[in-house]
Amino acid sequence: MTLPPGQRALDGFPRFGTHLHHPPPPVPADPVIEIGGVGGAGGVLIEGVALSVADLAKLPRHELGADFHCVAGWSATGLRWEGVAFETLYRLRIQPRLAPDASISHVVFEGLDGFRSIVLLEDALADDVLIADRLDGRPLDSDHGAPVRLVSPSQYGFISTKHLCRIEFHTSAPPDPDRWSPIAAHRRARVWQEERHRRLPGRVVRPVFRALIGPIRVLSARGSRTSPR
Repeated sequence: MTLPPGQRALDGFPRFGTHLHHPPPPVPADPVIEIGGVGGAGGVLIEGVALSVADLAKLPRHELGADFHCVAGWSATGLRWEGVAFETLYRLRIQPRLAPDASISHVVFEGLDGFRSIVLLEDALADDVLIADRLDGRPLDSDHGAPVRLVSPSQYGFISTKHLCRIEFHTSAPPDPDRWSPIAAHRRARVWQEERHRRLPGRVVRPVFRALIGPIRVLSARGSRTSPR
């Protein structure tokens, strides 16, 4: 098995997330994904759309065998994801609704837990990017992003927003809340280029990130709603 630089395979698929020891957010009875867009001068690119998760599942389906690589340095291998390719969703349900002169550059994915990832449109349209609702033959559980989540295997896991509830399109880079953070993550986060940190080489931050795996794993397990995988 060949892993990206600095990654180590773990048994199972640990629950990691911004909420750590807190339980994951509850899944709404009728979950939807809100879709919107903002232009450079604050103009509306796309009128607000609410796509139900049930309707999303009716789009052409795709299966993907892909590992999951955490920026901390661990990898969950041999995973089988199922869902709708983001490109399919974009071409069929979003692009026709965009303003004719819209030039999209960035996509913001937001979860029910408040986490947001900012992705270049060209990265989001890669052929391995899914809006996934199943993992290893079963519906996603709460610990791993139910009801649906972004899956972008070529980028570190923090890009793959869990509990997806909103997708927003922008014609320029949206404000970055981590701009001045000392541990600011890389904007593109490509695993094979080891883009872990915004300003420091990946190999430099490996020891720091790896030291956090154990404590974070323990804290995250406390908030788990399911048995360890």
